[in-house]
Formats: sequence, C-alpha cells, structure tokens
Amino acid sequence: MTPLTLAALMNRRPGLSARLKLTLSYAGFLLLAGALLLAVVWVFVLRWVPDDDPGSIRRKFAGAIIIVGTNRTELLRGFAPAAATAMAFLLLFGLLGGWILAGRMLAPLTRIADAARMASNGSLSHRIRLQGRRDEFRELADVFDTMLEQLHSHVTEQQRFAANASHELRTPLAISQALLDAARHDPTRDQGELIERLHTVNTRAIDLTEALLLLSRGNSRSFTREPVDLSLIAEEATETLLPLAEKRQITLNVTGEKAQTVGSAALILRMVTNLVQNAIVHNLPTGGTVTIHTEAQHDASVLRVENTGHRVPPELLPTLTEPFQRGTQRIRTDEHPGVGLGLAIVHSIVRAHDGTLDLTPRPTGGLLVTIRLPGTPQAWAPGP
Repeated sequence: MTPLTLAALMNRRPGLSARLKLTLSYAGFLLLAGALLLAVVWVFVLRWVPDDDPGSIRRKFAGAIIIVGTNRTELLRGFAPAAATAMAFLLLFGLLGGWILAGRMLAPLTRIADAARMASNGSLSHRIRLQGRRDEFRELADVFDTMLEQLHSHVTEQQRFAANASHELRTPLAISQALLDAARHDPTRDQGELIERLHTVNTRAIDLTEALLLLSRGNSRSFTREPVDLSLIAEEATETLLPLAEKRQITLNVTGEKAQTVGSAALILRMVTNLVQNAIVHNLPTGGTVTIHTEAQHDASVLRVENTGHRVPPELLPTLTEPFQRGTQRIRTDEHPGVGLGLAIVHSIVRAHDGTLDLTPRPTGGLLVTIRLPGTPQAWAPGP
C-alpha cells in the first residue's frame, strides 16, 4: 500500500462514534421490545373487549368481568396516551442506559486506542495492562502489549546495532585517514609499509560491510528456499577452512549422516563456515579438535559443532550472539580478530530458517553449538 493510498484511507469523513451507535442500538431494541409488548396487549386483551354499550357487556359476561365497565373505544382512548407515555419513557431510558452501558463496555477499547496513538507517535514504552478476567477486549489488550514489547525490544536492538555498526565502520576509516595524513606530512615515510597497513584496514572494512549486508539479508528473509543437505554443507565448509586448521594444528572431524532441510544454501554455508571458523579460532593454541556432526531426527535436521578450548563462563553465553560481541574472555588469534558478527550472523540465519540455536559450554573447556532446522517437508522429500 502506497503512502498516498494510506493517507486517503486515513482521511475519512466523520461518522457516528461506536458509543453512539451502540446507544442507538440499545434504545432501538428496547423501543422495539416495548412496541411488541403493546402489540401483545392489543392482540390478546383489547381485541376480546366487545365494542358495545356497558350494559350489554355486563349481560354477556354475566358479572364474570365486573371490572369492565366500558367498551373498546373508551378503553382505547385511555390506553393510547398511557402507551405513548410508556414508549417515550422506554426511549429515554434506553438512550440514557445505553449510553452508560456502551461507555463502560468501550472503556477498554478507548485505552487500547490511546496506547496505539501513543505508539504511533513514537512512544513504545507505554503498556495497557488491563485488569480483570479474560474477555475479547482484555485479550486484545494483552496481544497489543506483547506486540509493543517485541517492537520496543526490536527498535532498541536496532538502535544499538546501528550505533555499534557506525562505530565499527568509523574505526577503519579513521585509521585510514590518520595513515594518509601521516604520509602527507612525512614524504620520507616507507610507502610499502603504508600501503600494507592501508590494505589491512580496508580489508577489515570490506569484511565488516559484507558481514553487515549478510546480517541484514538474514533478518529480512529475502532469499530463495531450496533443498539443502547439511552434511554436504559441513564437508564444504571444512574443506574451505582446512588450511587455517592445519596452520593452527587443529584437527577437523566431520561425522554423521545426511540431514535435509529447506533454505538458502549460500546462507546455510555461511552459517556453518562461521561456526567452524569460530571453533578453530577460539580453541587451544595447538593440538585442539573441532567435531562437526550432522543427523536427521523426527522433524528436524541437527548440526553440532564442538571444539576444545578454554572454559567459557556461563554468564558469557547470552552475549555471544549479540552483534559486535567478540567474547573478550575467550582466546583468539591476532590473525583472525573477526568483526564481532560471527555468531550474530549465525543466529540471524538460524532464525530466518525457523530453527533454534543452543550454546553449551563443555565441562573440560570449549563450546558445543547445536543447531536444529526444520526437516524436509514431504513436498521436498526425495523419491524412493
């Protein structure tokens, strides 16, 4: 929907309020009930009164209806004004009572509208918190509070992420500016060293930018889904990182079986590559191991990446999947400092594929990462 269309919908002509509509409905219903009651009186009472003189009435009923001392015409003359007065009273009573009842019933809706209006103006911290037993209005208020809570958390997270990303991107640019200023003021400086340092800084800036784009792509879920075998992805990621593992004297073990899921092969490959690289970098200085295991369970495909290393404090686990959290208490090499988005990208890709991510510290040191992705639906299941 375009902004112009939305503006046209918002610019509606004024109409009756919901409270007034309910009031008129209550009054109309009460007036109809009164009219039906009067009709019943006419049909079942007055129609049986003879339209004769009072003497004939007494003779016909032989004293059985002593109270009837007049004919139908005289009864109608006395009944019509009383009926009109009763109808007028019912109308006024219906309007007043309907207005009060409608106000009480719509009070929760008014609070919800006020909260929505505050949210539209940018205030996401307000909550409705309706008291009382569960009904339609309170269920709507609870859903709205939950939505506000999630939206507030998401906006806060995005603001923090934007601030951190700006800081991280500004750092290499500031370093490049400082190197260029130093070279301009010192023409005798070694140009080879300057070029090498600029290359390193620019490479880091490019890696950070690509990581940010990948993280944004995972959050937006803008990718084509296709059948993916986690076991093949694990083997491909292991082959790519084998030189790094050999350089650090880390043993890579790939075990398990075929595990089919549906998603983006490129994103899942990046997810597994980040996990394996993270397991290699945050490992023992030499002689460590990394085990990548895949298996198919009932309705899920499971990937486990387990590595040796130093002990990970349990309180550090919740921060590892946050952007720009590099795990300062974990060991890493200067050759692969990372950009602080490795596990954040993994978490984003897992959520984009409707999976779960579990981080568990190993008692002897290191980390066990377990990822569960939805298994292959029947429509994607391979034939016999």
